[in-house]
Amino acid sequence: MSRRLVSLTLDTLEDLPRSCRSCVYWELDPVSAERACAAGDPGLEKEAWVSQTLLEWGSCGKLVYVDGMPAGFVMYAPPAYVPRSMAFPTSPVSADAALLMTAHVVPAFADGGLGRMLVQGVARDLTKRGIKAIEAFGDAKFGDDADPTRACVAPADFFLSVGFKTVRPHPRYPRLRLELRTALSWKSDVEYALEKLLGSMSPETLLRPVRPAPATRSTS
Repeated sequence: MSRRLVSLTLDTLEDLPRSCRSCVYWELDPVSAERACAAGDPGLEKEAWVSQTLLEWGSCGKLVYVDGMPAGFVMYAPPAYVPRSMAFPTSPVSADAALLMTAHVVPAFADGGLGRMLVQGVARDLTKRGIKAIEAFGDAKFGDDADPTRACVAPADFFLSVGFKTVRPHPRYPRLRLELRTALSWKSDVEYALEKLLGSMSPETLLRPVRPAPATRSTS
């Protein structure tokens, strides 16, 4: 089974699940998002948002493919690019952090470590750009109601499972944070085994060699 992580572009945008491809929950403020949906083509608004963010800020998402099939994605950006972020009771996002807007793994590929792989891909990207942390709004009651927009906020349990810590509690929408130096220090067992097998371990993740024991003189 091959796994491949790529950056979100206007081309790979088409590989998002259909409901996510046309969702502008995060990209627009609540009023503008409602207007876009009423106009009938929110997918154009999403494409415009991705295009603008790529031009002005850079990479704003990651997709993971398993054997060539889209299996999950994450999207992220500075909070200034995410109008919806100010609508949460636990806002604002910290000044030194980027916002992980949403994360999704296709159910058929769940429990395979893809969520952690996606988050680590984000961490690597943001570290190169001088950002210290990722923050996210989690849904502590994910799946408890039938409002489809609730699915745009990833479960708080998911963020906790990949290393985030709660920085501002809330009964529904806690704000969570992951220090990037922490995210870069771990690897899933599967990823480690695959990289070791393929000989592609990066220098900073290689185990330190065990020093040989000093030779001892034999006595006769």
